[in-house]
Amino acid sequence: MTERVLPLVVRIERAAPPQRTDALEAAATAVVCLLDRAENRAENRAENRAENRAENRAENRAENRGENSAGDADAWSDAVAEWQDGRIRKVVRRARGAEWRRALALPGITVAVRTAEVRVHPPVPLDDWPRDLARLQVSGTELTDDAAPPEPGPGDVVLWINPGLEMTAGKAMAQAGHGAQFAWWGAGEADRAVWRERGFAVRVRTADPARWNALATSGLPVVRDAGFTEIAPGSATVVADAPWLRVGVPEV
Repeated sequence: MTERVLPLVVRIERAAPPQRTDALEAAATAVVCLLDRAENRAENRAENRAENRAENRAENRAENRGENSAGDADAWSDAVAEWQDGRIRKVVRRARGAEWRRALALPGITVAVRTAEVRVHPPVPLDDWPRDLARLQVSGTELTDDAAPPEPGPGDVVLWINPGLEMTAGKAMAQAGHGAQFAWWGAGEADRAVWRERGFAVRVRTADPARWNALATSGLPVVRDAGFTEIAPGSATVVADAPWLRVGVPEV
């Protein structure tokens, strides 16, 4: 199996960098949009193949007619499936100007959240990135917020960041993406439909120490980092909180 990584590109223009929270929320939403798109494409492909087989049998045509055709939809769903079978690694790189325009020309989904724009691309082999993504810088994602974000609402999907860890915005974006993916995995079809209607919006907030301790031991999904960059292996970085994840979990 090919080891794959999910590329996320955040637009950081010199004159107008995004707010940190906006960038984290855009990255998390982008990951879920990609998962939703890939799953829909996989389901549509399975349905189309079933319909084609039925038509071929009815018309006495060859069973394999059209089975070997492969387009972008197949490539997306297959790459995402292979990536999800592995370590779901995510790497955030920054772009501006012409770099951003080149990233837009590659297959992917762009998500805008207030001041931030993030583009997620289908998973790529760890050692074989597209040239226009490989040349982008990982460093330089030290973003800040001008003001503290508001408290999330009771029906929000919230990704709580560990207050005891120092992470660049790029690292935190990847961790928020992991948390959003955990929330997606834990959602049923009805929950996903409601979330989809809300544009897969999330809230990313840094918990205070007392809340973090309660969240981390509550039974909600906890992201633990592999330790490739910035922080120690096994560090708890994010707790994913959503209405469907709270069933049977004590109120925090």
